[in-house]
Amino acid sequence: MTARTEPAEGETRATARPPLVRELLLVAGLFLVYKLGRQLATGHTGEAIHNAHRVWDLERAVRLPGEGSVQSALLHGDTLVHVANTYYATVHFPATVAFLVWLYLRRPAHYVWARRVLATVTSAALVLPFVFPLAPPRMLAGTGLIDTARVYGPSVYGPPSSDHLSNQFAAMPSLHFGWALMVAVGLIAATRSRWRRLWLLHPAVTLLVIVGTANHYWLDAIVATAMLGTALALIHRPRHTVSTAGRGGATPASAVDDDKILVGAAR
Repeated sequence: MTARTEPAEGETRATARPPLVRELLLVAGLFLVYKLGRQLATGHTGEAIHNAHRVWDLERAVRLPGEGSVQSALLHGDTLVHVANTYYATVHFPATVAFLVWLYLRRPAHYVWARRVLATVTSAALVLPFVFPLAPPRMLAGTGLIDTARVYGPSVYGPPSSDHLSNQFAAMPSLHFGWALMVAVGLIAATRSRWRRLWLLHPAVTLLVIVGTANHYWLDAIVATAMLGTALALIHRPRHTVSTAGRGGATPASAVDDDKILVGAAR
């Protein structure tokens, strides 16, 4: 497949990559702060269940589609629901890390921009569990939803009372969806292939997975989108610069190869 490409907006070969050790420390520090923040926000079971009923009723009041319709589609076959559970458990972190690594190596200016946006959204997401703890729909009685990961596997969560690795009462916002959407936005901004919008399939699939497995409400994804949109409005991406193409307007081979790799992965 031939993809017409040009250097990504705001990117030049003169752009210096940030020091690798510093970036590793920053990313590791952000992850530790995120995990610690979630742990500090645990222990609000009653309030989290109460807020879950409020979110559920609000969604019905504004006529959002029921989460149960997505779960019913997944439950047509054990294989499909198992794939959805596996996607939820295994794609979130590796896809985001791969996205940042590729940007760091190939689009340094876009890497700095994407890292700042992700750090801003993730930091802001630490606040909500303190002010609005929220149980996921799989814990909400009377909805007809089941915990697909517990029933069909694989599951990344243990019983809430003994789970010391995550705060299961921090459903809002959904960083699964927020990060997936940023991956798509970042790759669309950093590449010039005419097929680059296919990266939107990643957040689309993620949305169906987090809702269908009863780990998140529609509103969790809506809030994550609003937070990401705010961060993108405040943190501007690299500006368009003069193309670094060779004579005759030819695109550098490295840019073509990069986009072919990305497009091939999206197919």
